[in-house]
Amino acid sequence: MTAWFRSAPMSYVSLILHESCSHDTLTELGKLGIFSFTDLNPDLTPFQRRYVTSVKRCDELERKLRFFTSECDKFSLLISQTQTVPTFLSRAGDKGVLTSLEGELEGYEMQLRELNTFNEKLTREYNEKVELQEVLLKSQLFYDTDAPRLMTSSIGGGSEDRGRESLLKMEHGGEQNDMRFSSITGCVLSDEKLRFERMIFRSTRGNCYLRFAEIEQDISDPETGNPSHKHVFIIFYKSRSIEGKIKKICDAFSAHRYSIPSMDDVKSVTDMMERNRVELEDSHRVLMKNQDTRFRMCQMLAGSVEEWKWKVVKEKSVYHSLNMFKSDVSGMLRGEGWIIASQLESAREAVSQTHASSDASMPSLLQVMPQPWPQPPTHFDTNEFTYAYQEFVNTYGIPRYREANPALFTAATFPFLFGVMYGDIGHGSCLAAGGLYLMFTYDRDKRYDEMIGGMFQARYMITAMGFMGVYAGIIYNDFFSLGLNLFTSRYYYENEEMGAEAIENGQNATLTADYGTSDAIYPMGMDPAWHVSSNELLFFNSFKMKLSVILGIAQMFMGTCLKGANALYFNERLDFFFEFLPMVAFSASLFIYMVVLIIMKWSINWQSRMLSATCVEVAGPTWGSPSYQEYEGVWNDCGAEYCSPGGIECEVGVSTTADLCPLDYGGSGDGCQPPNLITLLINIALQPGTVDEPLYANQPAIQNFLLLVAFVSVPILLLAKPYLLSKQHSEHTSHGDSSSTNSDTPLGPSSDAHDEGEEHGFGEILIHQAIETIEFVLGMVSNTASYLRLWALSLAHSKLAGVFWEKAMLSTINMNFFAAFIGFGIFAAVTTGVLLMMDVLECFLHALRLHWVEFQNKFFKADGVRFVPFCFKQILNDASAAV
Repeated sequence: MTAWFRSAPMSYVSLILHESCSHDTLTELGKLGIFSFTDLNPDLTPFQRRYVTSVKRCDELERKLRFFTSECDKFSLLISQTQTVPTFLSRAGDKGVLTSLEGELEGYEMQLRELNTFNEKLTREYNEKVELQEVLLKSQLFYDTDAPRLMTSSIGGGSEDRGRESLLKMEHGGEQNDMRFSSITGCVLSDEKLRFERMIFRSTRGNCYLRFAEIEQDISDPETGNPSHKHVFIIFYKSRSIEGKIKKICDAFSAHRYSIPSMDDVKSVTDMMERNRVELEDSHRVLMKNQDTRFRMCQMLAGSVEEWKWKVVKEKSVYHSLNMFKSDVSGMLRGEGWIIASQLESAREAVSQTHASSDASMPSLLQVMPQPWPQPPTHFDTNEFTYAYQEFVNTYGIPRYREANPALFTAATFPFLFGVMYGDIGHGSCLAAGGLYLMFTYDRDKRYDEMIGGMFQARYMITAMGFMGVYAGIIYNDFFSLGLNLFTSRYYYENEEMGAEAIENGQNATLTADYGTSDAIYPMGMDPAWHVSSNELLFFNSFKMKLSVILGIAQMFMGTCLKGANALYFNERLDFFFEFLPMVAFSASLFIYMVVLIIMKWSINWQSRMLSATCVEVAGPTWGSPSYQEYEGVWNDCGAEYCSPGGIECEVGVSTTADLCPLDYGGSGDGCQPPNLITLLINIALQPGTVDEPLYANQPAIQNFLLLVAFVSVPILLLAKPYLLSKQHSEHTSHGDSSSTNSDTPLGPSSDAHDEGEEHGFGEILIHQAIETIEFVLGMVSNTASYLRLWALSLAHSKLAGVFWEKAMLSTINMNFFAAFIGFGIFAAVTTGVLLMMDVLECFLHALRLHWVEFQNKFFKADGVRFVPFCFKQILNDASAAV
């Protein structure tokens, strides 16, 4: 875990290579994945780089691979992954891989494009023959069915019928054979049918007769391959000018026109249909042969595209990295970058091996650059469990180099705080079961989409959240909002054995064992009796609210302590003494003290204290009676008729609690009455020195001292560091010293205030520090209140579950089986949708906010630079995920 607490040490190195072995060297470094190169040619455009030609070759190969992928998609062929990335990288690299790939892919592309061109031609010819066959069939059907009916229709019909009758008589050589009509036949897209008809009617002013017939089969588009739906049309007209207009409209709508013989010539029509049918069958056979050839070729390509793509991406990444090198000497390349310090020897060994296998005369060198270095990047070694938590933090911001990593603590506190809000044994078990399912079904070699892949990456986090929900549910004793009597309740109600109806409303529960003994304590979590008591809400509200405050202050104080740990590690003395220590003093004197008061109030036996200040008749039956078993002291007889258990003489109705309390702590109850903590904490600042109900001796004096410490720490936090920085800067300026204030500080992130101190005066440093001070002081108050969301969401979750159970199950379970079945279905549906989905997301987001804002802002700068190494494994995985 120490390796995860601070980022891995980095070294800034220089790599000098002979140009002949540079490619092989970077290939080996890419397999190691430990080197991040710095661009030494920032002023050059991509087209001015040394290896721009090689990058263009890779781009051309990628274009061809995209073409192959699109062709495979036309046949719904999946690009198969025949090997894993580690297996691919383990094989020896081929020499001249780009040249061999260019020749191979060029041949496949030419073949596939020729097949596609031939397929378009065949498809177009086949479509024309299909359309012609449909035109012949539909035209013949029209003349066989519609023409006789229209010719014999009544002349006295409408004007439209008379026009049709006259037109058909002209067509068939009737009364006006010298005025015979002409016709145009063809096919038009069904989507354009209405527009086409409207345009024909308007352009001819109704002086034509248009009929449509639907083509049942779909016709493939020759270019896209998408199916299209068409209609056959027949247009009768008389004028040559109308014929010209109709042809232009057909061309505008891309409607194919076909010349067919007169329907009166049955033999010609039959011969044409037979010839077209034979040609249609031949075209279909040739087209199917072409498609089969294309399919088999794409099937072969689908099994190789992934490997070819990896080869191209690998080569392209190598040349991109080589473009960052600088050529200072002819034939030599120099590169710089960051490397993980622990892997320096591995890198040197890889460089030496590749240089030895080449014929280069000049040596290859890998050496550490002298300081000062640029700002180092941040790198953490993560595994499948820690990856999700590290990305959780990196989403907010990258930690500074060697800064305390919040992810180490997030791995423990995030699932726990989620469980505090989501605490329920049943719901937590469902979430844990889902996480376990993700753990056991995860396939490392399978490719997932972004959403499903993210869930699998967070499978350990989801499982931990579920188990923490179960743990908190055990503490709350909540199982789908029901209390479980696993260890037998320590309370009983009179006549409870006779059923719940026999228990009177408002009846007090009685302990089954002596107060304060181990037998009176429920072994694990809350006693189930609290879930059926009338003051359940009051009890759980008080408990969960105080628990939220304790957890919140503990986490924020831990964040403040991490700020001090960072200051010590980076030798930032001003930050430690004049930021960290005042912050600790302020938070401890007010907020840690509040936690102490809460725990003290929980741990004190208030029954005993209040009884010690109670006036009891000495001769009465209650004096020393087991009924007052809560009293922890000895019963002392004062010699009077009425005494307190502590031995103080009293009068009933006259003596006050302060008179009888033996503690003598002051206040109205002298320490024998439980205080209201909210009032007590408010009075620390508003009424210093006044404690109405003290918990311990000398409480007013101690609280005044703590209040003084809090007030003193604020001006120290505000003024001390800016003053000392300004003074040190003035002294260095007067002596002509331009070195840093902390010259012995090791490499790492320096304080923001140090940077400010070297560039600005005291005023601007003070403004910066004032912002820091106000943010901390007010943040401690607002952030503490923000942690009350733990209480609010836990209460909301419990009450929602109770409402669902009561309204869906209890109201139907006593009706009949069918009603109970319906009620259970409703209960399961709303529980799944609301509590197992929406509430999980809600609790997740609130826990996320508590870590990002309330915890991390105490120490986390989040302005680091992520270490992005030249790593083939990551590059190829990203390329595969982008498909």
